[in-house]
Amino acid sequence: MDTCDLFSSCRKGDVGRVRYLLEQRDVEVNVRDKWDSTPLYYACLCGHEELVLYLLANGARCEANTFDGERCLYGAQSEAIRRALRDYKQVTASYRRRDYYYSCLLRLLEQGIHSDVVFLVHGKSFRAHRCILGARSTYFAHMLDTKWKGKSVVVLRHPLINPVAFGALLQYLYTGCLDVGVEHVGDCERLAKQCQLWDLLGDLEAKCEYPRLREDLALLADCALPPELRGDLGELPFPCDGFSSCPDVCFRVDGYSFLCHKAFFCGRSDYFRALLDDHFRENEELEASGGLLAITLHDVSPAIFTHVLYYVYSDDTELPPELAYDVLSVADMYLLPGLKQLCGRGLAQLLDEDSVVGVWRVAKLFGLARLEDQCTKYMAKVIEKLLEREDFVEAVKEEAAAVTARQETDSIPLVDDIRFHLGSTAQTCSAMEQAERQLRALEDLLASVGLDC
Repeated sequence: MDTCDLFSSCRKGDVGRVRYLLEQRDVEVNVRDKWDSTPLYYACLCGHEELVLYLLANGARCEANTFDGERCLYGAQSEAIRRALRDYKQVTASYRRRDYYYSCLLRLLEQGIHSDVVFLVHGKSFRAHRCILGARSTYFAHMLDTKWKGKSVVVLRHPLINPVAFGALLQYLYTGCLDVGVEHVGDCERLAKQCQLWDLLGDLEAKCEYPRLREDLALLADCALPPELRGDLGELPFPCDGFSSCPDVCFRVDGYSFLCHKAFFCGRSDYFRALLDDHFRENEELEASGGLLAITLHDVSPAIFTHVLYYVYSDDTELPPELAYDVLSVADMYLLPGLKQLCGRGLAQLLDEDSVVGVWRVAKLFGLARLEDQCTKYMAKVIEKLLEREDFVEAVKEEAAAVTARQETDSIPLVDDIRFHLGSTAQTCSAMEQAERQLRALEDLLASVGLDC
């Protein structure tokens, strides 16, 4: 069980293993064991300062004047750890996901991946993407479609344009964040007025405009949609027909053309990076008009690819739970772990007695550790009803058979997880008695099918 592995790794101080479990296996950082202890508590108790700092940076909770916070502070083995706990500022899971998206956009700016325009400001060059600049600023959209249209290099010679301020402005347009020294604030204000970035002007001290950033870049997904699929988008802030998002690749899906940007798809997905950058390309050809690279995508419908599209551009998509299975399969194929996690949250909304075993199988198949844990927790809640279901009995048998060289008394992961949740939720005498009764019923089932663990 991944949660047991997490607790063990925290006691050992194995930062690499903990990083893998949280970032790749999606284990909940604030999960509790049967002693009501968290991974952070064990890291503090065993004196692993580097691990404590990592857990705090990735959402571990230890607020002052709370049970978890005071317990970690009391058990900390060094003053350095206690100081880190006192300086704690909570980082939520959504913030961590935002950080991955932010890093991708920052790489596009810093590395200039698939950039299509270069700005020269007093000898310093800045590689950029027309699609992002146009989506984020009406000023840039107008200039790129008029004065700078067709230019691959734009030279800005005005003496009042400071290269440092211009770089900070680009950082804001790409990431929604502004990192600039006090001495350059005046230059940034001047550029913000010129580029009509009123939100930036309103508060240059603000460190994050992430919601606005996602809304702006979602406009690129709106414009990438084929006209026939735009449906109820309503009136866009600018008409797609009059705004050139400067696409450089066309994905053809079941006869529909999605006009997209290599920078986003390569930056967000190793699958698309290999497809677009390597010499192993699937069914590509140049369109007669404009020479736009066109690639036909198979095994995906336009409706499902639309969710991929919005996730790639804005790090989010409005996913109906009933589509979660189909989107999950495509997200796995396209190597989009963040989208898989969004699908996992959608599938968690479907849990009931009839579906929980099937959803658990899906979670196992696609490596969604958090969804798998939610399923086993729900199984523990309705265990007495599940014991009578054939699909649950088959799942237990398959788990037992999957344990390599299993001996008679070896544990079965699914059964261990259910036992854990049955024990961890019992807080009163009556709840403990009920949990014992449920555990006995589970043992009777195991005995009836010839399993002892």
